[in-house]
Amino acid sequence: MISVLKAGLMTTIQDQGRYGNQKNGVIASGAMDQDSHRIANQLVGNTTNVPTMEITLMGPVLEFQQDTCIAICGGHLTPMIDGEPVSMWKPVYIKKGTELRFGQPKSGFRSYLAIAGGFEVPTVMGSASTYIRAGIGGYKGRPLEKGDTLTIGRQSEDSQYLMKKLTPSDPKERLREAPWFVDSSFTDYIGAKHPIRVMPGREYDLFETQSQYDFFHTPYTIDSKSDRMGYRLTGSTLKLKEKKDILSEAVAFGTVQVPPEGNPILLLADRQTTGGYPKIGQVASVDLPRIAQMRPGESLTFEQISHDAAQRLLLHHETKLKQLQRGIKTKYL
Repeated sequence: MISVLKAGLMTTIQDQGRYGNQKNGVIASGAMDQDSHRIANQLVGNTTNVPTMEITLMGPVLEFQQDTCIAICGGHLTPMIDGEPVSMWKPVYIKKGTELRFGQPKSGFRSYLAIAGGFEVPTVMGSASTYIRAGIGGYKGRPLEKGDTLTIGRQSEDSQYLMKKLTPSDPKERLREAPWFVDSSFTDYIGAKHPIRVMPGREYDLFETQSQYDFFHTPYTIDSKSDRMGYRLTGSTLKLKEKKDILSEAVAFGTVQVPPEGNPILLLADRQTTGGYPKIGQVASVDLPRIAQMRPGESLTFEQISHDAAQRLLLHHETKLKQLQRGIKTKYL
């Protein structure tokens, strides 16, 4: 069991998403930074779709009521166990009665806490992801609040082996970190300054030549009104060559729509299922975790790439993640 002593800014339970129901108007949701979510789960012996805790900017204070193993990946929000700094991107054994809290954010925007066995919450339409607007998934369909109690799920064989391997022989030892960690090549996307790679969208050719140029050559800033549904971007105003009615059609994580006032909206995990605004671009899947770790007030630029190039980048990225998964697996043998 885990007790929530303090809620934090926005702390929810997420998995990889609620897919297969968009045709019925049900949004996908899921972890904003899928890489951090997946790696955190792998580090504690879970499968990649086991629910994790998505922690936004200002983290909660949690008390663990049983011995367990955790891993924290994603943005560096200064995690501390019983007041002492704890490492990220590696398994950590903690004893019953320990307290996990977060301090001053150092980098990124979202951290992911995985626990051996995962968080035991009801699934809705095949997913444990929280969708706050509909009040479904996660813990009672809402962000965590002070006084909530979370149940830890059943551990896998890998998790059980990890627990035995990291359990301290000294009963006074409150925690023990694994002597290994995830290589920086998997984590350096957080805070990276190079442009976000984008494919031209379905209605790209409907925009004025100057707007096409501005979209790929001028910076945009993430507006404070942004949320998990989408980042509102301020910068160069984008204009169509002529007014045109667009039929609503499916949108995806990373779709960049342009409403009539000309300020782009970059759709995220809690996006609507369809959109009727012209789509000027689509962020390459490989860069979506970077987007998820960017905060309101940050600036970003876009770089045009082809669909083929985006596919190659994604295939290479997934190959690396599978190699990492195999490498982690060897630690449990």
